[in-house]
Order: sequence, then structure tokens, then C-alpha cells
Amino acid sequence: MDPYDVVVIGAGAAGMMCAMEAGRRGRRVALLEHASVIGRKIRISGGGRCNFTNRGVVPERYVSANPNFCRSALSRYTPEDFVELVRSHGIAFHEKTLGQLFCDRSAQQVIDMLVKECRRAGVEIVLNCQVHTLKKTDEFLVKASTGDYSADALVIATGGLSLPKIGATHFGYRAAEQFGVRVIPTAAALDAFVFSANDRRRFEELAGISLPAAVTCQGARFEEGIIFTHAGLSGPAALQASLYWQPGRKVSVDLLPSLSMEELRGWFAEKKTDGSGAKVETLLAERLPKRVAERFYKLHDMTPRSLAQQPAAALESLCRGLKAWTFMPHGTAGYGTAEVTRGGVDTNALSSKTMECHTVPGLYFIGEVVDVTGWLGGYNFQWAWSSGWAAGQAV
Repeated sequence: MDPYDVVVIGAGAAGMMCAMEAGRRGRRVALLEHASVIGRKIRISGGGRCNFTNRGVVPERYVSANPNFCRSALSRYTPEDFVELVRSHGIAFHEKTLGQLFCDRSAQQVIDMLVKECRRAGVEIVLNCQVHTLKKTDEFLVKASTGDYSADALVIATGGLSLPKIGATHFGYRAAEQFGVRVIPTAAALDAFVFSANDRRRFEELAGISLPAAVTCQGARFEEGIIFTHAGLSGPAALQASLYWQPGRKVSVDLLPSLSMEELRGWFAEKKTDGSGAKVETLLAERLPKRVAERFYKLHDMTPRSLAQQPAAALESLCRGLKAWTFMPHGTAGYGTAEVTRGGVDTNALSSKTMECHTVPGLYFIGEVVDVTGWLGGYNFQWAWSSGWAAGQAV
């Protein structure tokens, strides 16, 4: 058994960043990965083009029981720092909406870049490595299917529970618990909402329809697209809102975010003044997809009379329903489809500067396994880069 200075478990985004930074500092690093290939989550991200960061990264766009924890790492390794690394490897990229940065060609370019940097820094990458036990005496001892590894520093970068089909496991949380580190309860996040049985029946005919909307949950509001599915509500705005959702809480949807309530009332009033004989659902179809217009018209039990015949109270109720359609989700689709895992290793147990555990010197947790979860759109990759870099400077 050859000793190392650092053993990193998990060769994802955070693990590779940490390993290469530690290697650059002259540390002897072993990077252990249980899968046969590196960076599976990177490979499938962004539709295969890897949304590797976001120009709008600020601490307020991350959710944690300790909201200020992420500030230090994010301020010391920024999106522009990672962009510089991408540029240095000649990887072409482009910016989409809301500050999202993607590779022009393939997510594999980011994986290849990180592997190259790890190799350049002398990191030993070990694939198909199943870790059996972890022990701490004077140093850390890792017993694995590929042999035994010892080091003064052990970094856990094994990610969360999202997307088990590509290898997600409980390993990181169990490692934390083994060493007496609290784990904040986890939940699938950046995930589609599942309707209650009653709402599923009410909205099943809308499956496949997408439209711009604003989804609000726990005070957080996201104005992007939504998609009605056979099971519930998806699309970027819904996924973003799911990050803030807790069981038993309602979700509110503004189906006409481009119009204020006053403008919507005024639009109906103008049509009514003009003496429009059109049905309300026909007029609504000018603003909404036809089936959505018809469904929400029916939900408000309006009689099939023309707009001119509708009582003011009925129109007011419809306006409120369109601007604040509220439903109680049965849940979210779950870890099988969720982009990330909310919750994780309690940040109160870690140094925000180094990611080291206060009570177990030499033990570090980085990336998704930590209770820091960002918005959709490259924020979680940036947390991986920043937390990995922070630990890489300290181990």
C-alpha cells in the first residue's frame, strides 16, 4: 500500500477539480471512481453540451440551511475563472438565455479537459474502484476493490442521489454519518411536479402543451417556460420552483406573466366595451394555447355565454385564476429524473473556506453531497468547481 497525500472519492466535476488543484500544489493524489467511465453527469448535462456555468452566479441563487456558507468559495473561484480554463483548452462555447454557458460541440470536451489537467498535475485516476470501508487513525485508510489507499486527507465528492441510473448512491451521506457529521434531510430538486389524482384528471388533456409562465413557491418566483405532462407540471420555471418546494406547500402559476392583473382586467373590459359577441374561451385563445384557454374557462364554471353577457364577478374570478392558478403537488417525480439533490452534509460542520470538517481534521466534503443547491442553468456546476477548488487549495 503506497501512501498518498490526498485521496479523493468521486471523479465527477467537484472531485476532478479538487484533485487537479491539489496535484498542482505538488500533492500526491489518488482519484477513485466507482464507475468504468469518468464524468457521467457532465456528459449528459445540457442536452450533451454541458451547461458548465452561469454568468449570473450569486450566493442568493443557492439554497442551503446555512445560506451564507457558499459565499467564500464562490467568490474565490468564479465563473470567469472556469471560463478562462475552458478558453485555455480552445473549447468553443456560447451563451444562451439567462447567462447560461454551453459548449458549442460536446460535454465530452469538458470531461477531456479535466482529465487532461488531472494527468498534467500527476493525479492517479483509478476507475472501477468500489470503496468498501473508510477508517481514520493517524491517517485515513480506504479499503477498496482495487486495493488499499492511505492519506492524510480524504475528500468525499460522490454527489447526491439524483439520477441513480448513472451511478448515484448514498455513499457520501453514509460516510458523513460514519464520522459523526450531520446530514440535512435530502430531497429530489430541480424536478417536475406531480399532480394530485384529482388535478391529474383535470389537466390530463393538456399533456404536451408548453407556454411561458411564472411559477412561485415559498416566495421564489421564476418566469420561464412550463410544460404540462401526463403526470404534472414540468419545464424550466416548474423545475426551478421545485428547489424551494416542501411537502404540504402550494405552488402558484401565473399563466399570463406578460400582463399585469390590471392589464388583463383592462383587456377584458376593452373587449366587452367593444360589444364582442365572442365566447370568453375564444378570446382567451388569443393569449393562451387553445386547449389551456378552454380548460381554465371550464374550471371557473362560467356559463357558455358571450363576453358581453358575463357578470363582472365571474370575469374577476377568471382573471385571478389565470394570474394565480394554485395547486398542491402530490410530490415531485423523484431522484430518477431530478437534476440535483437538495440537502446533504450539514455546512455547519464544515469550514466555508476549505470544506474541511471541523470535528474530523483532514476530512473534506465538496460538490453536490454538501447542503448547497443552486438554480437550474449551470449554478450547480459552478458550486462543484468552486468547492472543489477551495478544497484543492487546502488539502
